[in-house]
Amino acid sequence: MSSNNKQALRDLQTRLAQRMQAARDQETQAASWLAVECAGVGLLLSLRQAAEIFTPVPMRPLPYAQPWLAGVANLRGGLFTVVDLAVFLGLRESGAQRSEARQDVAQVRLVSLNAELNLNCALLVDRLLGLRGDEQLSPDPAQAEEGGARPRFAGPRLLDAEGRSWQVLDLEALSKHEQFLRVVV
Repeated sequence: MSSNNKQALRDLQTRLAQRMQAARDQETQAASWLAVECAGVGLLLSLRQAAEIFTPVPMRPLPYAQPWLAGVANLRGGLFTVVDLAVFLGLRESGAQRSEARQDVAQVRLVSLNAELNLNCALLVDRLLGLRGDEQLSPDPAQAEEGGARPRFAGPRLLDAEGRSWQVLDLEALSKHEQFLRVVV
């Protein structure tokens, strides 16, 4: 091997080592949250607790069900109860106005809960707003001023760089919440 080739190989190794070190030094910005919107309210769902996102499919209504239970849907061959999250949270009225109340029906999505939560359930949300990382969010100081009881599944409120407030929903706590599990009227 000629000395020029050896030098070129050393230079290549040096550049590769520098790039690998730079990649290690660079802080990775991993997404932690799925940002969704229900009735104009920004909600954050943990990517560890949410599973798949589906476009809406035909649902079968269930008799004697709570108004927030939209029905049962076949998602990838499995039966899932579908909860209209905006209605469950009291952000929107149930019933016939449900479809008219949504601004853009084409953006509606179903977000299934992670299988580890042992509940075949999907949440009906008005639209997806992308992924968020912890480094993009900070605690909302207005939350400290609020009083009153909050359900266990309501996590902290966070602000993004644009000043939008986001409510964290703990899907594991939601999946164990007594009201959420009581689907029959």
